[in-house]
Amino acid sequence: MSILGIIGMVLIVSAWIVSIDSVPSLRLSILYGLGSLFLAIHSYIIGDAVFLILNVLSFAISVFNIYRGLRKKQISR
Repeated sequence: MSILGIIGMVLIVSAWIVSIDSVPSLRLSILYGLGSLFLAIHSYIIGDAVFLILNVLSFAISVFNIYRGLRKKQISR
């Protein structure tokens, strides 16, 4: 794990934290989540710890956003 990879990961996760109050569209969250899941599997296969961690976190955030999007849809009915 290089310092540049760690810095990049911290910056990306920080950006997610800053924007957590907005709920992205369900379509975006589903596509992003699936993409992150496949990239996490790929990162595991090639042994890239930085991208594995980043994509697992990205997948988790996408699942959380899907939950929030479905909940928001249900409340607005």
